[in-house]
Amino acid sequence: MIEFSAVSKTFPDGTRAVADFSLQLPARSTTVFVGSSGCGKTTLLRMINRMVEPTAGRIEIDGENIADRSAVALRRSIGYVMQNAGLLPHLSVVDNIATVPRLTGATRRAARARALELMDTVGLDRALAARYPNQLSGGQQQRVGVARGLAADPNILLMDEPFGAVDPIVRAELQQELLRLQRDIGKTIVFVTHDIDEAFLLGDQVVILAKGAAIAQVGTPDEIIEAPADDFVRSFIGADRGKRALSLRPTAGGGTAVVDADGRTQGILATEGASS
Repeated sequence: MIEFSAVSKTFPDGTRAVADFSLQLPARSTTVFVGSSGCGKTTLLRMINRMVEPTAGRIEIDGENIADRSAVALRRSIGYVMQNAGLLPHLSVVDNIATVPRLTGATRRAARARALELMDTVGLDRALAARYPNQLSGGQQQRVGVARGLAADPNILLMDEPFGAVDPIVRAELQQELLRLQRDIGKTIVFVTHDIDEAFLLGDQVVILAKGAAIAQVGTPDEIIEAPADDFVRSFIGADRGKRALSLRPTAGGGTAVVDADGRTQGILATEGASS
């Protein structure tokens, strides 16, 4: 479990990115920080592995203050996946994935064997192992990034808008792959996005943030959609428009259509006893 207690962050230029943030992030589940650009979500994420140090407050992992740990050792124990994958261009796919195990003392043979296993885990063909990042598609690069994040078998995986730079079709594939991985491996995942639909798809716990990382609402996707905390949340999630403002209307064939706020049919309401 990760716990923030009265955490604040003010940068040297006077920008207060986070103000008095307190929250528990449950173990072996996915917590998504979602909000507009500049709301402090990435700062919160990077404070977990001490890439950013808080100005005040404390962050604990399983009851241990991370400030008492070596920052380098902490980072090597936590998986980190960023936008655009962040791969080392001069290393092959297999050596990119093997980087953290090598840094933590694994032999080259063991690290490469682990990397090949992880290529299977994230759905990458082993035939790609000897290729370099510039020889891969964007989606393949992101899968390599996820595999590298998992290479040290961390309990915690931090994901900073990891799918934001790929096209919508590949993004949907990667989202489904992450859901499958989480079902299989059960990590504590902290995911940052500005896309509320992505947050609702991936998050067990969704944290909607306003400026200064102020918590506008925290809950499951169902809780937030069914009971937005205020007008800010209602507007942010689009509760009163588009595909979230659904209604019913009869069809010419005697059935019932589900339509959105723009009058577009989103589906047909199944009748009792109808086959799925």
